[in-house]
Amino acid sequence: MGILRDLRVIYHMVFKPIRGRDHAERLESFYRGQARDYDAFRRRLLKGRDELWSHLDRPEGGIWVDLGGGTAANLEFFGSEISRLRCIYVVDLAQSLLEIAAERVRQHGWQNVKLVRQDATLFRPPEGQADVVTFSYSLTMIPDWFAAIDNAWQMLREGGQIGVVDFYVSRKYPPPGLTRHRWITRWFWPCWFATDNVFLSPDHLPYLLWRFRPEYVAEHRTRVPWVPFGRVPYYVFVGRKG
Repeated sequence: MGILRDLRVIYHMVFKPIRGRDHAERLESFYRGQARDYDAFRRRLLKGRDELWSHLDRPEGGIWVDLGGGTAANLEFFGSEISRLRCIYVVDLAQSLLEIAAERVRQHGWQNVKLVRQDATLFRPPEGQADVVTFSYSLTMIPDWFAAIDNAWQMLREGGQIGVVDFYVSRKYPPPGLTRHRWITRWFWPCWFATDNVFLSPDHLPYLLWRFRPEYVAEHRTRVPWVPFGRVPYYVFVGRKG
């Protein structure tokens, strides 16, 4: 059963054409056929989410916005602490993923979780400002990623926190303190992921370091399921506004 589930995901990732007139349609084209199997496969691929969540605040009565939150699986990292927050917004453009998120919210009985189908570059919480904003493997799938980061900065209150975990490759000459990847890494992984409209960038992490006051930065690598060679780099970033 697990192998068949993986094969369905791999088929949609490798063989099924992505179609659509805009970003929302292309996301839905990519995810519609694999939404049911999404979490089980990505759990082995998308590492560092628990590491990210362990370094983030859980402000009493706070507002948390998860941009590109997909199936709302990230919320399970909160455990019982989810009740501390006044509201958590899970924002995504893929309707098929939000349908899975709605099932998860009902199963857990989360009363303070709201699902929003909207662009990450445009969403703002009705309350005005957020205490925490997160991107968990979503920044690489947002074409205007710089606008999404700027939107996060604008919606955060002064002193608010941002957390990001995602794949990336380094610049050829990265800023001091960051890892420099070999040329094969900088070439291969962006080409590999771009077929699924996942765009690894050497500029995400430097821009986050410039835009926010860093509190925690870690760089790692992980294996890709069913790919017997190489390990893809990813980073964990926690910063604060102001």
